[in-house]
Amino acid sequence: MSKPREILLRIQSPEGVKRIEITQTATLRDLYEAVFKAFGLNDYGFAIFKERNFTKELASSRSQTVSVCNLKHGDMLYMKFISGSSQKSSAALPDAISDQPKQIAISQSSTDLKQNYKNNELEEDEVDLILSKMDGRIQRSRDNKLCRHNSNGCCVHCSALEPYDENYLKEHNIKHLSFHSYLRKQMSGIDRGKYVAFEDINCRIKSGCRDHPPWPKGICSKCQPSAITLNRQIYRHVDNVMFENASLVDRFLNYWRVTGHQRLGFLFGTYEVYPDVPLGIRARVAAIYEPPQESTRDSIKLLDDEHEAEVDALARALGLKRVGWIFTDLIGEEDSSGNVKHVRGIETHFLTAQECIMAGYLQNKYPNVCKQSPRGILGSKFVTVCVTGDAEKQIKMEGYSVSAQCMALVRDNCLVPTKDVPELGYVRESTDKQFVPDVYYKEKDQYGNEVQRLARPLPVEYLLVEVPATTPVTPVYTFTASNVNESFPIENRYLEGHLQDFGALSAYLSRWDANDFLDAISDFHLLIYLYKMDVVPIKEHMKTLIDAVRTKNKELAYQFKSEENWRTLETLIAASSSGSSGLETNATASAPTSATWTCKHCTFINRSELSTCEMCSLPR
Repeated sequence: MSKPREILLRIQSPEGVKRIEITQTATLRDLYEAVFKAFGLNDYGFAIFKERNFTKELASSRSQTVSVCNLKHGDMLYMKFISGSSQKSSAALPDAISDQPKQIAISQSSTDLKQNYKNNELEEDEVDLILSKMDGRIQRSRDNKLCRHNSNGCCVHCSALEPYDENYLKEHNIKHLSFHSYLRKQMSGIDRGKYVAFEDINCRIKSGCRDHPPWPKGICSKCQPSAITLNRQIYRHVDNVMFENASLVDRFLNYWRVTGHQRLGFLFGTYEVYPDVPLGIRARVAAIYEPPQESTRDSIKLLDDEHEAEVDALARALGLKRVGWIFTDLIGEEDSSGNVKHVRGIETHFLTAQECIMAGYLQNKYPNVCKQSPRGILGSKFVTVCVTGDAEKQIKMEGYSVSAQCMALVRDNCLVPTKDVPELGYVRESTDKQFVPDVYYKEKDQYGNEVQRLARPLPVEYLLVEVPATTPVTPVYTFTASNVNESFPIENRYLEGHLQDFGALSAYLSRWDANDFLDAISDFHLLIYLYKMDVVPIKEHMKTLIDAVRTKNKELAYQFKSEENWRTLETLIAASSSGSSGLETNATASAPTSATWTCKHCTFINRSELSTCEMCSLPR
């Protein structure tokens, strides 16, 4: 049997031309691997084309061979990077353990995700507009020891540094580039980013190809997605998560303290410039909204939220938006010390695969607008915060986001959690219904050599980007400062003493003086309750109140207080308070009582001994 004939192919790329030798019987997948090794790349974020204008793509395939594609000895092929993640960097893989962690279930399907993604209003954040106009360079003062010029001069020792300067980032312990620094770096150099493509990774077969029947009967190089090599993302969209004050998290954790069950919430706030990182962005959290959910000691299941649109509308009116999500993974020690167990860390895991998939789902739902991207979006500013125990067995917050590669795998339904080891993910295999490209990651073997492995299973550390979560030394209050016992109950907590009803509203407002109306009403959870209240519909009349809370204007607050809708609500509150006090007039006491009475507000039939409606809590 004769040996297959070898041919020489030339590969032209932005980094120059390289020659590779390959047999005519080799597959296009072998061709991609040969190009990968020749250029010393760390991922498969590139495509190979026959023409100089990047047409007639040769997609990676296990079936098509070099000879079938009519490639001859000496042919020139053209390589183009199709993702902005081809960085030459690698890292060792941390060990993982197989303890069963808490799981978070996603109630929405992938179809719902695509619909939400399609309907999302894509507007560039104000912080991006501000940062795009900033110089961004790091200014340095004159060095008295090294600089030999006068005060008006400048030299290499005192000239301004670019925001992506490696020495500066290393000196100040900044692990990741800010997103705008990353953009500046990619657009720098002689070519000004000519060969950089800020595109999302595609894991799906391109639609509209008429050269073959639909998958699984056929596929061609034009519509087949390229193989992917996962590597650690060098930039992050958000560089810090700041909770305005400690009471925000304290109120959120109160549910776990009372029940021992885990809890999930959405973070509402704003994005602002973060001065500690060059061209950095900080997510400032002003409130935590808790959606409908079912939770146990080890799990959380999200339920459909019929008031989601109303909550978002109220938040927009207050100048806020969803900036992330937070969940607990807390297990108290069996003694009465008040400590919690240390279950997450470098020796175990940081996030489970299910939590990474959830983070990817939410980041796809709330994408980051990027004008440099052909699609207009790239990555996401949506952050993930986990509340867990540290090495000293104290409660701590850890912030993360998942990489753009993880977002693509989740969006295209390629990534699933493993059954027995939840901190390991698993990339699906191709089926008759779905084609899945090959996904690889790199790690070092026992001899220190770098090897490439198929992502089945996949350590999710390759998908994570760390984002510090902090609280300021001086607390900030968008809403009124209050402790757990004096604040208005939080929504969707179906516990005694934690329900949002008319009685809770009456009890809450009774603790405030008339002169403190603005402070009393400046509670995010109270505003949500008023916004969706049916007993006295005041949603259409709350603009004055919302403006008063947003601008902290007492005159506007008292203007709303004098309006007819609020006076009607105050009348019902007063009647409810007097009715629940147990005091009765002589006429009422001597009058015969009927077996039941019907509430004139909600028509619920109540028992005769009740003075307030059991359904709506309004007075008889």
